[in-house]
Amino acid sequence: MTHAKYRDHLPHNAGNIFLTDGGLETTLLFLEGFDLPYFAAFNLMRTVEGKQAIENYLLKYVGIAKENGAGIILDTPTWRASQDWGDLLGYSPEALDAVNRESVEMLHDIRAAHETDATNCVINGAIGPRGDGYNPALIMSAEEAADYHRPQVTAFVEAGADMITAVTMNYINEAIGIAQLGAEFNIPTVISFTVETDGRLPTGETLEEAIRKTDDASGNSPAYYMINCAHTTHFDDVLRSGGSWRSRIGGLRANASALSHAELDEAEELDDGNPTEFGQQHADLSQYLPNLSVVGGCCGTDHRHITAVHQHLH
Repeated sequence: MTHAKYRDHLPHNAGNIFLTDGGLETTLLFLEGFDLPYFAAFNLMRTVEGKQAIENYLLKYVGIAKENGAGIILDTPTWRASQDWGDLLGYSPEALDAVNRESVEMLHDIRAAHETDATNCVINGAIGPRGDGYNPALIMSAEEAADYHRPQVTAFVEAGADMITAVTMNYINEAIGIAQLGAEFNIPTVISFTVETDGRLPTGETLEEAIRKTDDASGNSPAYYMINCAHTTHFDDVLRSGGSWRSRIGGLRANASALSHAELDEAEELDDGNPTEFGQQHADLSQYLPNLSVVGGCCGTDHRHITAVHQHLH
């Protein structure tokens, strides 16, 4: 097993903001012309060309982090690499396990080649929802969620990931199941919720409810929470409205576009918004998030957005 360098002590905190990447899938699909059935970037790991594209994509962000003397969270391209999606793409459980492990190993290679004292590289195993990222049509119990996601978490832990992040969680039980798994495996775990244009989860709960219920059910096990796959204007009112729960939010990965999830699903072209404005909006929101430690992007964002966020925050 490759050594998990930061598992016992994540180096990012509110005084030491780390960058992460932007919208991997939207970049590969719209800007680089790759075919991504089911939005599954992990499928590109099958080919030399595909794997190289993912590496080149990540190295662009490593470069931004180094230029700015910042650390970086390196994500595996595995948002879709769980069994229901694997089935659709013809992956056996063994093949899926292999691609999850290979994705972590790729990040170890990038870290070995590029980490510096100023730019710590943290290896993060990315977990996506079992169902659609925007539409929680299938609601599991927390126990079912833990069982479903266990193979992927096992692969990440054994391959030497420093941490895991469940991204685009759109209902509470799935988040709880993954938080409980992270506690069981003793690996730092981040839960990232997505919200609709009203700042609530697709199932109707507030962010505060989602965070409190997940914390209560998992013994406060998540290292922190994030918000992703929503535009800053969809949740800024919620953050401005106050509450100590905001101290549990450590990361933001917003969409470039202010469109709703339903509108984005129908979009034929990439809406990349305004990178400068995107950066300013993050600076404005950061005053409401005392423990913000990770900034990156989600759908439609690229290196311009992440550079702008860093410039505005510093």
